Parts: sequence; structure tokens; C-alpha cells
Amino acid sequence: MSFERIREKLSILADAAKYDVSCASSGGKRKNSSKGLGNNTGMGICHSYTEDGRCVSLLKILLTNHCIYDCAYCVTRKSNDIKRAAFKIQEVVDLTINFYRRNYIEGLFLSSGIFKNADFTMERLVAVAKKLRLEENFNGYIHLKSIPGASDELMREAGLYADRLSVNIEIPTVSGLQLLAPDKKHEDFIKPMEKVKNEIIQYKAEKKIIKSTPRYAPAGQSTQMIIGATGESDQEIMYSATYYYKKFNMRRVYYSGYIPVLEDNRLPAIETEVPILRENRLYQTDWLLRFYGFSVNEIFNKDHKNLDLDIDPKLGWALRNLHEFPIDINTADKRMLARIPGIGMQSVSKILQARRFRKLDWSHLKAIGIALNRAQYFIVCNSKDFYKKELSPITLKNIIIKSTHSKYKKHFSQQLSLFT
Repeated sequence: MSFERIREKLSILADAAKYDVSCASSGGKRKNSSKGLGNNTGMGICHSYTEDGRCVSLLKILLTNHCIYDCAYCVTRKSNDIKRAAFKIQEVVDLTINFYRRNYIEGLFLSSGIFKNADFTMERLVAVAKKLRLEENFNGYIHLKSIPGASDELMREAGLYADRLSVNIEIPTVSGLQLLAPDKKHEDFIKPMEKVKNEIIQYKAEKKIIKSTPRYAPAGQSTQMIIGATGESDQEIMYSATYYYKKFNMRRVYYSGYIPVLEDNRLPAIETEVPILRENRLYQTDWLLRFYGFSVNEIFNKDHKNLDLDIDPKLGWALRNLHEFPIDINTADKRMLARIPGIGMQSVSKILQARRFRKLDWSHLKAIGIALNRAQYFIVCNSKDFYKKELSPITLKNIIIKSTHSKYKKHFSQQLSLFT
């Protein structure tokens, strides 16, 4: 096939893959051996754009954008009038190797529309990974997007060649999926997740006994939800995410703000900026649930089913629970320190370490790196003066928002002065 046709396919299928955000490799370790090609280090590979605009290397494509389903939210749905294309298995292998040799990429993220049926599509995805590993001796990162409804045998084989597997749950609730993707069944998403979880557990147990046991999906599995295409509250979304973390040992749940790409009366009309900000707040909440000891019931209640877009969720919780404050920096335990706005887990560790040697005051906290423009209203320390005042939640919220904006405005002005 001509180079022009390959380039056309790459243009179509790379563009179609941009809506999938669940492509982080965190945790994968695949050492180079036998003079093979590529290396997936313990730090993993990032697959996004950095804040300064640099593109992190990843060949992220669809095997095909043909699809037998007609999901309302999907740009590749069968009723959409778009240019279609499909790669052959060897073409994807050749692209990966050639791009790697030119130092364009460090790994492969491969997804696909579904043509014919789930097993036929999944078999071709597995064939790409298998060829790369066995024929090209490729040791770089490979992430395969599992096809809902694929057989257990194919899911097992996929995990032997891929570093990470993922099945996009797509819509957070069963009712939402039935509305926007009536051809799909919720159990078709759950089955491969369960299979991957069980295989990972089994292979880890066997490796403790037999060292030569191959690794199975060493970077685990992840999933993705489309946010804003249906009417779920943030509370419902986070309950769903918590379920997938606990039930299937997910490494990550990704939240993708709905972007209107098609006209459909089942889909809402959403302002451009709202999904991005809401997506960010959900990621912050996800972090609080996984690393800060919060539960869904603490962040949400019957009166607060959606996150406040003006402030981060930890500050929102603090303002609704002012009776828990002020917290004494020099006596509070790790759990309560982690609940103070403006204090992250690294700062918590520094505080616990530093206060073993002396009482901490404002100057020590500032040196540690705590965001005092927020934290000062919720803590006391070894200083004669402190900033705790009898302020209402609304007043305190406005003060913190104003100080935060002033801080970023000052920082931006300083950065701008470097160029002028």
C-alpha cells in the first residue's frame, strides 16, 4: 500500500482516538532483554500534553473507526457521516517500530471501533501486541483498550502482551447507558473487568511460587467515564468510580468532559467551559477519596450533590464543617492534617517530621510550602497571632477566592516580566 494511503489512515485514526483520555502507563515495568527494542521504565510513560505545551510521546490510534454500534455520544457511531479507515495488523506494527526508531514515541495506545463483533475486533488488537512482543522483540509500553463483550480467552491473552488493559464504562450509570447506547449491555463492560482482575490476582499468586510465571497486565487496568452527556450528579459519578476502584482494583478512573461532536436530541447542550472545569473538580475529588482518607458521604450529601466549581472539593468540605476547625498543627494526627485546605500529603509528612524536634509556627509552615492563603483560616500553631476569625462560610469562601486570584495574578505578572 502507498505511503500516501498510510498517512491518510494515520490522520483519520489518530484524530478519532483523541477523545479517549485513559492512557497513562503508571506502574508498568518491562525491562529490555536480549537486545530487544524499547524500554518501559518504572516511572512509566506519560501520554498527554504538559503545561508548557510539550507533547509526551505515544502512538495513540484506533485500529479502525468502523463501528457496528450507534452510541449517541460517539463520533465514530455507524450513523455518522465521516470518512472511515482501518489499519491492517502489520501496518500498526510497522508504524510503531518505525516511529520508535525515529524517537517519536515510547509506546503504543491502541483502541478500536467494533467491526463484525467484539471477539473479531479484540483478536486483531491482541495480534498487534503479540507481533510486537514476539516478532519485533518490542519491550516498550503497550496499552490495549479491551472490547466490551470479548471472550475470557482473548482477555487472558491480551494481558500477557499488554502492560495495561482498559474497558471504558463510558456512561456512569446503567440508565444513562441505556438511553445513549441502547445496543450495549452493562454486563458486557463488567465481564472483561472481572476477568482482568482475577487474572492479575492469579498470576501474582503463581509468581510467588514459580518465578518464571509471566506477568499479566503489570500496569493494571483502568476505565473512563464521559461526564455531562447524561444527567448524573457528581455524587452519583463518584459513587460509581468508588465501586470500580473497590470491585475491580482499578488503577485509575478517568473523567472525560462531554464535548458536543454530534447533533442528537438525547444529548444536552453544554457551554464549552463547564465540562472542563467540572472534569477537573472530579479528578480532585478522586484524589481525596484515594489518598486523603475522605469518603463519598463526606464530600457529598443530600443538599450538596454537585461540586462547587468555584473552589476545590477539600475547601468545600471544610467550609461546610467549620466546627472541625481550627486544627492545631502541633498536635493533630495525620488524618486531620490531611483535611486542612492548602495542605497536601507531602506537606503533612513534612509537618509530622518537623514537629518531632520543635513546635511549629507560621514561619516554619511557610518554609514547608503550605498554601497559607487558604490554610491560615483553619489552623493554629505556636505563634502569638493567628488568622482564625469568626467568619461565615460564604464570607470566608469569598476571601479565599479573592486571595487566590490575587496570588495567581501576581505570579502571572512576574512570569510576564521575564519576557518583557
